[in-house]
Amino acid sequence: MISVNQLTLDFGSFRLFNNISFLINKKDRIGLVGKNGAGKSSLLKIIINEISPSNGSVSFPDNIEIGYLPQNMLCKDERDLFSETELAFSEVLDLEKIINTINNELTQRDDYESVEYHKLINKLAEANERYHLIGGGSTEAVIEQTLLGLGFLKSDFSRPTSEFSGGWRMRIELAKVLLKGPDVLLLDEPTNHLDIEAIQWFEDFLQTYKGAVLLISHDKAFLDNVTKRTIEISVGKIYDYNANYSKYVGLRKERREQQIAAYRNQQKTIAETEEFIEKFRYKATKAVQVQSRIKQLEKIDRIEIDEEDKSVFNLRFPIAPRSGDIVVETKELSKSYGELNVLHDVDLTVNRGEKIAFVGKNGEGKTTLSKVIIGQLQHTGNLKIGHNVNLGYYAQNQDETLDDNKTVFQTIDDIAVGDVRTRVRDILGSFLFKGEDIDKKVKVLSGGEKSRLSLAMLLLNPYNLLVLDEPTNHLDMLSKDVLKRALKDYTGTVILVSHDREFLDGLIDIVYEFRNKNIKQHIGGIYNFLRKRKLENLKELEKKSILKQEKKNIALSENKTSYLERKEYDKKIRKAEKAVEESENKINKFESEIDKMNELMTNPENLKDDSSLFENYEKFKIELQVEMGNWENLNEKVDLLKEQRK
Repeated sequence: MISVNQLTLDFGSFRLFNNISFLINKKDRIGLVGKNGAGKSSLLKIIINEISPSNGSVSFPDNIEIGYLPQNMLCKDERDLFSETELAFSEVLDLEKIINTINNELTQRDDYESVEYHKLINKLAEANERYHLIGGGSTEAVIEQTLLGLGFLKSDFSRPTSEFSGGWRMRIELAKVLLKGPDVLLLDEPTNHLDIEAIQWFEDFLQTYKGAVLLISHDKAFLDNVTKRTIEISVGKIYDYNANYSKYVGLRKERREQQIAAYRNQQKTIAETEEFIEKFRYKATKAVQVQSRIKQLEKIDRIEIDEEDKSVFNLRFPIAPRSGDIVVETKELSKSYGELNVLHDVDLTVNRGEKIAFVGKNGEGKTTLSKVIIGQLQHTGNLKIGHNVNLGYYAQNQDETLDDNKTVFQTIDDIAVGDVRTRVRDILGSFLFKGEDIDKKVKVLSGGEKSRLSLAMLLLNPYNLLVLDEPTNHLDMLSKDVLKRALKDYTGTVILVSHDREFLDGLIDIVYEFRNKNIKQHIGGIYNFLRKRKLENLKELEKKSILKQEKKNIALSENKTSYLERKEYDKKIRKAEKAVEESENKINKFESEIDKMNELMTNPENLKDDSSLFENYEKFKIELQVEMGNWENLNEKVDLLKEQRK
């Protein structure tokens, strides 16, 4: 459908990619991956003809429609949310105007037999046919469904777009792109401004989308759930794998190992051949064999090992000074913006050394509470910051807080104090700002480079509480892994606002869910929380369904149950409670086995000795999930029996 033919792109003396080619086919789901600065966004801009390549071309059929969502954009604020989104149906709106104009004209004419009248009738018929073909008449319902899926409320539909934050404006543009239903979707970091629930909706949408999708993302879980093909850009070349991201990582490792093995075997053969030639070059009796070996060498197609970009920034937070046992405590804390109440009577206790996540829909108060904790926002109620707490903060819009006109070096040097000032160049070097890079102006940095610079700023003080609001936005996979490892090793306390499930997995052990102007604590990791939330939703639906069915099928007497009936119910309740206990024992057993396997898998030698270890680990995880669902159902049965017994 789209053919990328031998593209080369140069920026000054630097070659971004060289002679790359690939095809985008109908219904492809492609993840475009690579390090920050590899050229991913530039490739999308070449496809939409926003920038021109140094060499090569992009070809596609006539009448193909491409939808493009850039990483950053400027939004016009001339309409309300619904009217702005409706622009996606510009052809439908134009046809509506044409149809109304023709209908008005027909009502004012009585020359029913004239040629002009029949021309108008034909024009009206064609407009109506096209109108219904492209979904006219149902646009409002489709717009509503899409906006609600992306997290907007019905009450938002009439709000001017100027009232929305940058993240929500990005959602507006995303809604417009999706509603156009193009043949190919080009999406540059579409999940950066989406919360977890919106990402899950977006995943479902893309999985069933009728056209092709080419997307850039650093969200591993999102890539795994959406894509079936991965194109990597690395050191100017591309590598195309018919697999999602996780499988691609394994295949890439296998390919490189095979390439190295083949290279070594070939080098051994070449060395042996050259040794033979050198040994018998001047012996007449071996002249024929020598010439034969020389020809063999000339014919060999030399294997080259693909160059690997192993550059990665180094991050290790300074040792955190000891703080008090309670780091942050709030009681009945509330925050409003004018008449809009965001947080109401929030009670929160954060203990020393905890790593917690704030999750929930956008607009539920995650960033607001973060800003209250760091002292940027006024509030009502009580907030206590613990003894000896030194707080470092990374804002969601951290790149906007940087001074565009300063250089990279000035940005760090201006805030560094004491002995740290002597290490500014070393710190920047560990974040991949080397040589002339430190003299770059902030305004020319990519999103990933700005994120790295902001993280470098956190190393200038020995903080013992880090409040990080979406720190992984714009970071590539390797950089996210480095940050995750650094936070795991960090001895202080961490509060993380993030939608990145893979980043949070194994990093945090407490989740605070923001909902209905308050918070709810969930002990355990992020995937445990997500499973629980889905089960809770299903439980609510199931409970309503069960109660409804029971009301239909069992007409409970308004009189009290007889003694014998109560006795029978007691028997059933005891039996059901015993089943709950047995289920809990199974869950404890599964969790114990999984913990043991987790410990074993930390040692790579165990994986070599027992290839079935990972397989059994996955099996136990599935069995645990099934048993947890069984436990939920058994508890509901107990509750229902107790309700019927009354």
